[in-house]
Parts: sequence; structure tokens; C-alpha cells
Amino acid sequence: MAMVLHAGNTNKNAFKALITAEYTGVNVELVKNFEMGVTNKTPEFLKMNPIGKVPVLETPDGPIFESNAIARYVARLKADNPLLGSSLIDSAHIEQWIDFSSLEIDTNILRWFIPRVGFAVYLPQAEEAAIASLKRALAALNTHLASNTYLVGHSVTLADIIMTCNLTLGFSRILTKSFTSEFPHVERYFWTMVNIPNFRKILGEIKQAESVPPVQSAKKPTQSKEPAKPKAQAEPKKEAAKETAKPKVEDAGEEEAPKPKPKNPLDLLPPSKMILDEWKRLYSNTKTNFREVAIKVEEDNQSQYGVLSSSTLQSGDPLMDFCFLLAKFVKCVFALTLIFLSLSSSALLHLSFLSLQKMSIYREVKFSLCGFWDMYDPEGYSLWFCDYKYNDENTVSFVTLNKVGGFLQRMDLARKYAFGKMLVIGSEPPFKVKGLWLFRGQVIPQFIMDECYDMELYDWKKVDINDEAQKERVSQMIEDHEPFEGEALLDAKCFK
Repeated sequence: MAMVLHAGNTNKNAFKALITAEYTGVNVELVKNFEMGVTNKTPEFLKMNPIGKVPVLETPDGPIFESNAIARYVARLKADNPLLGSSLIDSAHIEQWIDFSSLEIDTNILRWFIPRVGFAVYLPQAEEAAIASLKRALAALNTHLASNTYLVGHSVTLADIIMTCNLTLGFSRILTKSFTSEFPHVERYFWTMVNIPNFRKILGEIKQAESVPPVQSAKKPTQSKEPAKPKAQAEPKKEAAKETAKPKVEDAGEEEAPKPKPKNPLDLLPPSKMILDEWKRLYSNTKTNFREVAIKVEEDNQSQYGVLSSSTLQSGDPLMDFCFLLAKFVKCVFALTLIFLSLSSSALLHLSFLSLQKMSIYREVKFSLCGFWDMYDPEGYSLWFCDYKYNDENTVSFVTLNKVGGFLQRMDLARKYAFGKMLVIGSEPPFKVKGLWLFRGQVIPQFIMDECYDMELYDWKKVDINDEAQKERVSQMIEDHEPFEGEALLDAKCFK
């Protein structure tokens, strides 16, 4: 029999029990059609919790309220649950961080947030005190996380679940990037946690607040307008006023036509000879002989029409030689067709068709003989190595992989302008995370640095393609060469 959790589907305190249930393997169902302020005022609900607070867990043995107590109960349903620690000292530290999360983090976030959204009286001095207390708590947490991936031990515990749920309200509603950037280890910890599958299943996608909510003003104007209705003589005047006001609204609408969306600065750069989508297509379609097919060092320069050098025929690859001969044959057929049909008016249609056909086939031949270094445009693009700053923290393989996966997800805003490879290196912890990125332009785009917080967690170095050693390192990272720098690859991920 499933236990029923009474709360709304966006209640961060309810998330504590639901995530704990995912780890524990018990069935906890969120009640349907819960309406805050209505459902929790019914006699049935007040019988479970006399003061009407949520969440409440309905169990076969009776109801439980208070979110941390509910989460502890769910965790204890599994014997020797690692969420509760494997020793007395671990259990004490878990309880320590649960209390810290509730009293120092959650309390001060709420003291800052609730008055701003109109659920309590706003007092500037009280807000300043809440922010100061929150910063002190986050600084302490940041110091602890500088040398720890999790709050206690080397895996997720109940302390991490409760801390993350409490931080979720802050990150999503009031803690902007400019605020949290003071605490980089807290940022890393939070985004790592929310991207772990059991967390993400319950929390969904979390987006950081872009601004602090403005203080809501009192709603007196709407109330003062209501008594002005009774005067019957005033009605015609109101109608006339509405009629005269209409043209102004229309005029305003015309004046406030939507402005065109500003272009990304990268779209204003001079055109590049490298077509990023063609490289991504070649990368995706190359299944075998990757170094020979997709990366090969640049051959003799081809003309703008794709004329192949005679040495290309001696590639040693029968398929490539056949493609070369096919291209030459199509070229001859095209020339003969032009001669025989040039005097016919209808010949133009045939000529157009054959020309398109020839160009299509030849284009495929041309790009099958091009590799990354043939396509790369050092004037329009730049290559960058990145190295994770905190590799000593990468002690758990799946957590390390989740870090990289979360980074690539948050890089989605750059998909049009970038290609990347991220390698997780090592057969045993701590694992190293290194990457290679291709960006449009000669510097890392500023909008990526501003929007993707992960960028600050890596050291970045621009590739010098005149250095053969660096160029070879680029090729090895693109092809997932193993061993890489003498070590095995745990995983390789691609952003394309």
C-alpha cells in the first residue's frame, strides 16, 4: 500500500520525502488536486495536522507532519539505509547538516524572500539582517564543500537531500548568479545535486533566478475604485471616456511595435569558410577509421570547385579511389551533355538538372575526402583546452559523469556556435576531467561566460595550432584516443 503525501506539486518541503523515497525504494504518492489554502483547511486535513501546515504523510500507522521528520521516517523504512550514515559519527554529522540547512540556510532565504512577495511586512533593516546571515551561512558551507563533494562521506545522504531542497527555493526564486558567484563550491554542489537522476526526476529542470523579486506594493488602488460605481449620472461620462480613450490605446499599440530581437554578436562576424554543421555531420557519420576519415591532416589545397589532386587517387582506400573516379566520370558526362544540348531551348532544363545532380554527387565526394583540419578556419574559429580545477573531488564515477553531463546541458545556448569534447580520464578515482572546445570567433563568447556558471570551474587555454604537439592533442581528443596522455578513458562526451 502506497503512502500518501499531502502537499502541492511544487512544494520544496514535499520534495524531501519524494527524493528520499526514490533512494529508499518505497512508494510515496503525492495527493492529487491539492489546493493550498483550501485542502489544508478541511476538517479531514486538520485532523491529521491541527495547524494546517504541509506537508503531511499519511501512513498505515497514522499521519506524520514536519518535512524533515517525514524524510527521516521514509529513510528508516529501509534497514541500514546509507542515506542515514554508516557509523555513529556519520549519523551525527548528517543530523548536524540537516539542522544547519533548516536553521541557517532555509530560515534566512525565507526571511529574505517572503516579505518581497507580499506574504509578510517588508522591513529593509530585517532584509539586510537576513542577507547578512545567509551570506555567513553560505560562506561556511562553501568552505566545507571546497574539500568535499557531499556533506557527509562519499555518497548522497539525507543531509544532501534536505540541503538541496532548501537551496532549490533560493536558487530558483531569489539567489541570482551575481549573488551565488561568491560561493563557487556551493554553486558546483547545488548544480551537481539537482542533475543526479533521482533528484532530477522529482525536481525537474531548475533555472536560476535572473533578478531579485521587487517588493510588492499594497493593493489599495483596486479597493478604492469599487465604491465609485453607484452614481448613475457618472455612467455616461465613463462610457464617453472609454470611447475617447480607445484611439489612444490603438495609437500606443502602433507606436510600441515589437522591436526586432538583437542579433548575437557572433552573427555579425565576417563569414567563415568553415561550416560548423558540415563538420558536425562528418563527425556524427564517421563510425570507423575515425582518424583517417574525419581528422586527417590537410592534403593539397583544393580549388573552390573542389578539384582533386592526382595524388588523392593513391589513397590506398578502394572506396575513396572509386569516389574520385566517379567524380571524374560525372564531370565528363556533364561536359558532353552541355555540348549536345546547348542549342536546344529545352536543354536548359536538362542542364540545370544535371548540374545540380553533378554538384550534389561531387560535394559528397569532396567532403568525404576532407577532415577536421581541412575544414578548420583559424580566422573564423578558435580552439580551447579546458581542465577542471577540482579534480581531487572527483572520487565517485557517476557523480563526475553527472557534472560533465550537466555542463553540456547548460551549454545548449551555444549549440549554434560551438563544438566540444569532454573526456573523463582514469581507471580509478580521483578522475580527471579535460575538454576541447571549438568556438566561433577568437575569444570565448562573453554570453557563454555570463550564462554558463560551469565555465568558471575550468582553466582555459587557447590552442596554438602552429604547435604540432598541441595540434596532435586536439586530434586525439576529437577521436577519443585511448590511452589519452597515458591513462584510460572512463567516458567521452560530445557537444554538437
